[in-house]
Amino acid sequence: MKVILRADVANVGKRGDVLSVADGYARNFLLPRGMAMIASAGALSQADSMRRSRDVKDAAARSGAEDIARRLVPAVIEISARAGGEGRLFGSVTTTDIAQHVQAQTGIELDRRKMHLDEPIREVGTHRVLVKLHADVEFPVTVEVTRA
Repeated sequence: MKVILRADVANVGKRGDVLSVADGYARNFLLPRGMAMIASAGALSQADSMRRSRDVKDAAARSGAEDIARRLVPAVIEISARAGGEGRLFGSVTTTDIAQHVQAQTGIELDRRKMHLDEPIREVGTHRVLVKLHADVEFPVTVEVTRA
């Protein structure tokens, strides 16, 4: 069955895409939830306008993410934490802590879920944290953890 997606569906497609899906999947899942509509001649022109609006929003989100990346890449975020004699922290620095310090020091609000740390920071020193704000925009943020 040919359908037009009205919303982004994980592992299927994005809003405005025209797809062929199994009849049962369309009848039992996509159509009742309002995630898709049957592709008719009039609906295809509507799908085109959905794709255009999606592309405009995507371009705006990408340019905003690139602007934030240009501002954060050269910055060094300083975090002071209590540490022992050998530089091991009493506790750890997590993405929540990093997001709060980025907000305080630069005024840029980042979602902690967009940051990637393999494990929390547990030592004094300079660390790089990857931030992915958009599918095409991923950049490192330098975090300097100092002894309090």
